[in-house]
Amino acid sequence: MNLEKSLIVIITAAVASALLLLIRTILFSLLHRWAKKTKNQIDDLIISTIKFPSFLLCLGIGLYIGFETSELPFKYNAYLIKVIHVIIILSATAALANLITRLFMSYVENKAISVQSTGLLNTIIKVSTYLIGIIIILHLLGISIAPLITALGIGGLAIGLALKDTLENLFAGIHIMTEKTIRIGDFIKLENGQEGFVDDISWRTTRIRMLPNNMIIIPNSKLAQSIVLNYSLPDKRMSLQLPVSVSYSSDPDRIMSIIVEEAQMAAAEIPGLLNDPPPTVRFIPGFGDNSLDFTLICHINEITDQYAVQSELRKRIFKRFKDEGIDIPFPQRVVWLKKAE
Repeated sequence: MNLEKSLIVIITAAVASALLLLIRTILFSLLHRWAKKTKNQIDDLIISTIKFPSFLLCLGIGLYIGFETSELPFKYNAYLIKVIHVIIILSATAALANLITRLFMSYVENKAISVQSTGLLNTIIKVSTYLIGIIIILHLLGISIAPLITALGIGGLAIGLALKDTLENLFAGIHIMTEKTIRIGDFIKLENGQEGFVDDISWRTTRIRMLPNNMIIIPNSKLAQSIVLNYSLPDKRMSLQLPVSVSYSSDPDRIMSIIVEEAQMAAAEIPGLLNDPPPTVRFIPGFGDNSLDFTLICHINEITDQYAVQSELRKRIFKRFKDEGIDIPFPQRVVWLKKAE
């Protein structure tokens, strides 16, 4: 290929790319104006996702036009055209994978559906989209996928043995996600006593964010085999039991009436404390060593409300007992000394 032909190819490709980029700029300007007039964020998400891949597509199409209109030998021209096709397909595949993933995440966040947007599910979506793109590229290059499938089938056993732990965690993550007993955002407690919010379920591990803002990272296979207490199932609302003790000189009926009255007033003022079902008091566990022991049973929105609710209820009950002259006993022991004869 002489210098003149090379210049023709370069100039043609540059002009075509410049025109396509100009058209792209105009189209994105119109799309941004249209997106500002809409209330939902889907259009903004789509525009931001396809912005960079569309730039690569314009360059790829411009190069394609330049080589297609050139007088290069057929052998070299065909190779270059295939390379450009591969670049275009890869950029389109990447844009499609990111777009589908972002649309799915946005849909899950905005709709009250049980499917969870997890790292594992996003990985499955992206891998599936890229596999389709790779199959199209192989078909374009004239490579049959049948021998590849056969080779993968023969080597599948060796790969499975080598990646036993990884595959075990992968399928355990899929099992956890499809069974829906542990979901993103649930507050769970592991059998070793550690607890926190489920932050993400990836292809290998599950991340649990503890209340002190630390992260527990546990393999999916271990989590699937553990005994887990899920405070968010079947409902985030839960009962709260608050022990209250008074002296033996107190009237049980009066104590129960005071505690219920304070709890009902607190339900209208303390965030997270519910008035439906109404608070109740039981004379349980009953007769203690040094006190009469009662249990206040009320309901809260979710488990993280228990700390503020317990603190406020205890302060209110203590103040009311002090105003009413009710004694809160402390541990006592009566020791009898026998005089030696």
